[in-house]
Amino acid sequence: MITLNATAALALATLLAGCSSLGLPQEPAVQQLHAEDDAVKVDELRVRGQVQQLKVTPKNSSAPAYEIVPDHRQSAGTASGARDATGQRVWTLFSF
Repeated sequence: MITLNATAALALATLLAGCSSLGLPQEPAVQQLHAEDDAVKVDELRVRGQVQQLKVTPKNSSAPAYEIVPDHRQSAGTASGARDATGQRVWTLFSF
């Protein structure tokens, strides 16, 4: 069993705190944004500043919530003329 005295523990904590400046990977910046008005609520999830999920929930109607597919063509390397669901509304039919 290894035991550390207070000085050794402080030195180890200082060393580990400095690891982020050594180029080790850091956690990505995650933002959860929420906006709403009289008609809808919009929830947006961004990772590293790029939209990952956009969910629209109507307030005053029986219409179901839907997601808008974000544009990831630049990061995925897809050709600009390719047909995909970017910008299209997508409804969740089943969830379990």
